[in-house]
Amino acid sequence: MLTRQQNIFLAKKTFTELVFNTAYIEGCNVTFPQTQTIIDGAVVSGISVDDIQTVLNLRDGWKFIISSVDEPLTLEYICKVNEYVSRNESLEWGVLRKGTVGVGEFIPTIPVKEDVLKEIDRINGINQSVDRALEYFAYACKQQLFWDGNKRTSTMVASKILIENGEGILTIGKDNAEEFNVTLNNWYLKNELQPLKDCLRKCIRTLEI
Repeated sequence: MLTRQQNIFLAKKTFTELVFNTAYIEGCNVTFPQTQTIIDGAVVSGISVDDIQTVLNLRDGWKFIISSVDEPLTLEYICKVNEYVSRNESLEWGVLRKGTVGVGEFIPTIPVKEDVLKEIDRINGINQSVDRALEYFAYACKQQLFWDGNKRTSTMVASKILIENGEGILTIGKDNAEEFNVTLNNWYLKNELQPLKDCLRKCIRTLEI
């Protein structure tokens, strides 16, 4: 296990990788060097405005996560993460969605605030921090709490839990992308949770001490 200070160092050290990987699982068409250039605020040619917006939002979202690991995990906090992630990309950002969305063949129910608060309380009551992070990710992705940016928001919130407890960072890279997409789809359609959690455990990045 890392100290919190070591974990924050890891997050800062791998910052561009975190942004790149989070963009990659959303199908964002940018390379690693282009991601670094966009993070630095320089102009990149040949990249769509939408992809640049996504990277800038992820940059700001990850900065917020790193700077706020001591804050309690509340619905307000989660909405703030989504506000960073989905800014100018969604119908609304930073608020629970009020209408129907579909993820392929899967159509989640519209989130009810009282039910979401109960789930957050349940998840906060899970003793083991890695289990807590993965349980949050699985719940929030399947419930599709927001109009857009649910995987990105869930990844960051799960990482906040991990960083806070010195357990590493959740970052789903190319090597795990196919398994992640398959297991996430099976969680949506077949309610198979353990394979998704097993995949996510492989995606927790730690620091070699």
